[in-house]
Amino acid sequence: MSLPATADPSALRPRARRLAARRLAAATVVGALALAPFGLGPYAIGTLSRILVFALLAMSVNLLTGLTGLPTLGQSAHFGVGAYTAAVVATRLTDIGMLQLLIAAAVSALVAVPTGWLAVRARGVVFLMLTLAIGEIAYSAAVNWKSLTNGSDGMAGIPPVVPLPGLPALELDGLVYFYVLAVFLLLFAALSRLGSTPFALALRGIRDNEPRMRAIGYPTQRYALTVYCGAAALAGAAGALWVSVQRFVSPGDAGFEIAALALLAVVIGGSGSLWGACAGAALVWLTRDYLGNIEAVAGRGPLLLGLLFVVAVYTLPRGLAGVRIPATFIRKRTA
Repeated sequence: MSLPATADPSALRPRARRLAARRLAAATVVGALALAPFGLGPYAIGTLSRILVFALLAMSVNLLTGLTGLPTLGQSAHFGVGAYTAAVVATRLTDIGMLQLLIAAAVSALVAVPTGWLAVRARGVVFLMLTLAIGEIAYSAAVNWKSLTNGSDGMAGIPPVVPLPGLPALELDGLVYFYVLAVFLLLFAALSRLGSTPFALALRGIRDNEPRMRAIGYPTQRYALTVYCGAAALAGAAGALWVSVQRFVSPGDAGFEIAALALLAVVIGGSGSLWGACAGAALVWLTRDYLGNIEAVAGRGPLLLGLLFVVAVYTLPRGLAGVRIPATFIRKRTA
């Protein structure tokens, strides 16, 4: 009996090399992230913590935009809900980080149910505008609900996070970074696992041809609402981590700029790719907060972001995730 084409060892070899190269690259990145506090100063570690939090927010945008085909400008609303929830829990209930994360994610998902029920009935530009309106409503609520949010002054005096019961409070930036990194890797692994499930395949089907999916019996709006609430929970968890890093939250954290930057990170990184969203988030954050503060271009961070977006659109139509490593390089690294 002859072997099928896919079982030909010569045909499988390049695929095995690419898989080995990806695993090697992932192990290198995780190792570098784990060792970063031993070689970087407090400011760089604080920046790295913020990038990891922003990458989680970008991954929540990718769930909607890349996986389901629903471009959104409203994830900052869920990020803000999670951040304020975690801040209220930390100041009035408990400083246990895991409880703050779970409560923030649950509240963000609950808030997303009524707004999502309305939003998922639209598609394209209408969906984009609805999510933008939801973000503006969240921002206005953060400014005007002064008894809970302290208005435009924001909430300060948030105690340092305690990751788990019985552990000491995390006062140092390096320890907070390890807490953020552990949560980031856990959620990244969970989302990677989700990408190979039948649920994710159905979402891709909705993105590519929703009428056909509906015709073969899939309740597409129910699927869209489920992923909308899931993305909101992820953004809420990111908001809770943001409070653990900053120990401060203000209405600006739920504003339009954060939502636009998260969508920009997904576009530059490569819509539909998990690691591309993370790479795009890192590039956007470093361009705004590092390159934008260099003396020669000080104060021109938004201009640099605009140029970066234009260059990425024309040179990387599939984003950073579309960049292919030369086969000769892969053979050398995996030999």
